[in-house]
Amino acid sequence: MPVSLSLSDALGHALTDKRIDILRQIGACGSISQAARAVGVSYKAAWQALDTLTNLAGTPLVARAVGGAGGGGAQLTDAGRELLAAADAMAQARGAVLSRWQATPHAGPALARLAVRTSMRNQMPAVVQRLEVLGQIVRVHLQIGPNQAPLLADAPPTFASRITRESAELLGLQPGLAVQVLCKATAVRVERAGEPPVSSASAVAVLAQAGHGTCRLPAKAVRVVRGESGDEVSAQLAAGLSMVGFASPGSGLRAGSRVDLVLEENAVVLALTDI
Repeated sequence: MPVSLSLSDALGHALTDKRIDILRQIGACGSISQAARAVGVSYKAAWQALDTLTNLAGTPLVARAVGGAGGGGAQLTDAGRELLAAADAMAQARGAVLSRWQATPHAGPALARLAVRTSMRNQMPAVVQRLEVLGQIVRVHLQIGPNQAPLLADAPPTFASRITRESAELLGLQPGLAVQVLCKATAVRVERAGEPPVSSASAVAVLAQAGHGTCRLPAKAVRVVRGESGDEVSAQLAAGLSMVGFASPGSGLRAGSRVDLVLEENAVVLALTDI
């Protein structure tokens, strides 16, 4: 049976990063390395983008020729050309719809955040402050905002996300860029403010040696649901944004309790939108 092309999967997030641009350049110049240079990413990042798109599409998008007088090259398959045509049609249709709503004070930001569908309950807007390159890992320093910042008397909360250099390239991350932060509720540990960290000293040392980091965000519990496996806590940050996490069973936390939301930087996922 022929493998079918899944346009919905392949284009679900492609418009928000450089993957489609890379595929388009491969079709134009017949070379993955030239496509990488044209888009401004590394050769490795271009291959990662191509692998991701191929996995999502469910069928090969590029046919690669190895060796030969010209040193080999790459060309789009029929599925690759179909995907680009669909991407162009989606961009035109999306632009027509967004132009009607983008200028409105509430619909524009809401559409941006609803553009990504995910099981992750914690989603919030943020702005990239700076990028810290640590070998093959990039530590992305983030600040809550931008539209929440004017409402704050104090400095907005800050935290970080650790991603690969290739992912940072493909997303085009740079200081000042608005992003969407996502994190699973089960990845957020809720502790009463002022209590010693749950993690042992040895565990913290292991995380430090492995290049991991931990974010601690001060917040106030607004809802607590008791459970045998852990108390689910909905908390509000200083920026007025909400996050959900879990405290240990029988935590004694209640609405109004001051808490710390603790999560590993590796658990913070970044996303972009087209708005």
